[in-house]
Amino acid sequence: MAFAITQNCCNDASCLSVCPVNCIHPTPDEPDFGKTELLYIDPRSCIDCGACADACPVDAITRVSRLTGDQAIYADINADYYRDRPSVAEWGAPKFPPASINSMPRFDVAIVGTGPAACYAAQALLRVPSSRITFYDRLAVPGGLARFGVAPDHVGTRRIGEHFRSVFVHPRVTMKLGVDIGTDITHDDLGRRFDAVVYGTGADNDRPLDIPGIDLPGSLSARTLVGWYTGHPDVSADAIDLSDVRRVTIIGNGNVALDAARILTADPADLVGTDISPHALAALRGSAVTEVVVAARRGPEFAAFTRSEAQALVNRRGVDVAVSGPAEALSAIDELPISAPGSALQGVASVDDAVPGTARRVVFSFGRAPVRLNGSPRVDSVEFSDGTTAESDLVLLAIGYRGTPSPGMPFNEVLGAIRNVDGRVVAEDGEPMARRYVVGWAKRGATGGIGDNKVDAEETVDALLQDIAANPPEPKKRLSRLRTR
Repeated sequence: MAFAITQNCCNDASCLSVCPVNCIHPTPDEPDFGKTELLYIDPRSCIDCGACADACPVDAITRVSRLTGDQAIYADINADYYRDRPSVAEWGAPKFPPASINSMPRFDVAIVGTGPAACYAAQALLRVPSSRITFYDRLAVPGGLARFGVAPDHVGTRRIGEHFRSVFVHPRVTMKLGVDIGTDITHDDLGRRFDAVVYGTGADNDRPLDIPGIDLPGSLSARTLVGWYTGHPDVSADAIDLSDVRRVTIIGNGNVALDAARILTADPADLVGTDISPHALAALRGSAVTEVVVAARRGPEFAAFTRSEAQALVNRRGVDVAVSGPAEALSAIDELPISAPGSALQGVASVDDAVPGTARRVVFSFGRAPVRLNGSPRVDSVEFSDGTTAESDLVLLAIGYRGTPSPGMPFNEVLGAIRNVDGRVVAEDGEPMARRYVVGWAKRGATGGIGDNKVDAEETVDALLQDIAANPPEPKKRLSRLRTR
């Protein structure tokens, strides 16, 4: 009986290297890698050894015979990926470290950020015996997105933090927390102190939505809600008040939107024992929320959420799920293949036909682009391009993230990321900046999940090591600390 990869999959490919029969795809060498929401096990080739399950850092791999009723669909999803693919795939060419890896001189690298991308970069660098790493983070606690971006009820996904814990306590790693690079220490000062600097600062701002009323009280970034329920130090405990909020409209339909919808309609008892912040748990116990509308400007065939996230909402007991929108949008749901994210909504009743069975519900509203937020002094409704209006006590913007420019660092305004070529930071004139590198969302923009950062980081570290090998750093006095402002 084969194994199957389920919802928690982080896509970091840790399972691939231990599979003795090469039955997990797509691999980093294949075109689909980074474009699928999961990796998939071929049930025709799997020999049931369980090595992949042992290697998975987020417990996403389960024997098919042990899938729960809610997870059973993943046996079909894994098998469907191989429907038109050969049962025996060729092994990719082996990749070996450079022969000079053990003879490289000592070099010191500063890594700015402590999230997944930064940690994957550190893992790659620590394979070189002569490397030394110093992490810098603006916050007083490490973890980045793995700590403050993953919903508390995604217990499996949050285990990725345990996977990185060994990096933070490695004997060749130093941690400098509560230091804001660009403010407390300039980028130039950091570059002079270290032989290389790797930026893994993520994306800490929202993509803008320029419509009337977007700045009304009661209109917030979903990023604020996420920080509120994960206990982010930048978000105050009273940032969200749900005591008088009955209907919430979320603009956008990516995974952040679905996380927000799920937490806002959750039974607080189900969140006890998770990493949810105490103030959020208390607020949810007194919440008046009865409905959350997830508004998507396009149809279900263009859904931005992953199938796994939608499946988790549909399978949840105690909360109704319905769909709304133009007739052609709703009819498109039934035509979607099983691999399409929107197919998770097949069989879900339309909002007009649904018979309420619980106290709370989530409505997926398709084909509705917001054009205006109304209200005085607070937001009370959202107008959409199709002429409909949704009464709302709280509006959350969840249309994507982007980075924030930092003084002294070149910035790509289109991507909302640090200007770079294959991980090497480049100046406005296109010339590489000496030994400055970037990984993760700060490199490619806010796209991809946690595991996508692994291959991304290894590409950047390969470039860094090539540069170190071609131009070894000169021995210099090692300073015990770097002065801050």
